[in-house]
Amino acid sequence: MENSLWAVGIIFEPQFADYAMDQLPEYKKICFLALFNWSNEIDYDILKEKGSNIIPHLRKRWTDLCKAYLLEAKWYHARYTPTLQEYLSNGSFSISGPVILLHAYLFVSNKITEEALECFERNSNIIRQSSLLVRLTDDLGTSSHEQKQGDVPKSIQCYMHETGVSEEDAREYIQCLIGETWKKMNEDRVMVSPFSQAFIGTAMNLGRMSQCIYQYGDGYGIPDGETKDNILSLLIEPIPMV
Repeated sequence: MENSLWAVGIIFEPQFADYAMDQLPEYKKICFLALFNWSNEIDYDILKEKGSNIIPHLRKRWTDLCKAYLLEAKWYHARYTPTLQEYLSNGSFSISGPVILLHAYLFVSNKITEEALECFERNSNIIRQSSLLVRLTDDLGTSSHEQKQGDVPKSIQCYMHETGVSEEDAREYIQCLIGETWKKMNEDRVMVSPFSQAFIGTAMNLGRMSQCIYQYGDGYGIPDGETKDNILSLLIEPIPMV
């Protein structure tokens, strides 16, 4: 249901040879096959309806996500705390923003253009900023709980380690970064862009939903309280007729 709430708020590589899956451990094969089949279905629909082969772009986005996960795993096992910039450069990918936004672009855009797809290759402004908003708000809402579980340092811990400030000051700094990122997104919204207004609105909504989900804590991983109330009122309970 939390995924449904995200979807309401914001609006794989299928060419591997058989041996690729054979090289995976058993527990990964089902995940690989699900992604394989799903990507094929998406490419078929987009090719039939909009005339574009988007397999290379799907492959790249999912590869970037997996590489970002792997880098965080390496940091964790090496007990390495990256600089804030180093963390955010990777974290805007590991939060899944570019993957989410590519899929959103494919389905909200009437026409798929190479110019727009190239923006995903460059991780251009609207994509990077929307993803960064999700990463920063996620960290503010989840880092305390995840650090107790033994997770990789988040933006708050990276800034504390880099500058020696308190957690309270680090949180305040991350809040400032969120504000600055919104300013940049609002500026880019009125600039000439290969993206439709429908997609730009979707990218903005991804940032808005991240703040909605994480403003009271981990509203995604621990969906009690406000998130539960939002799901019930928006998706389950009927609107009373006066």
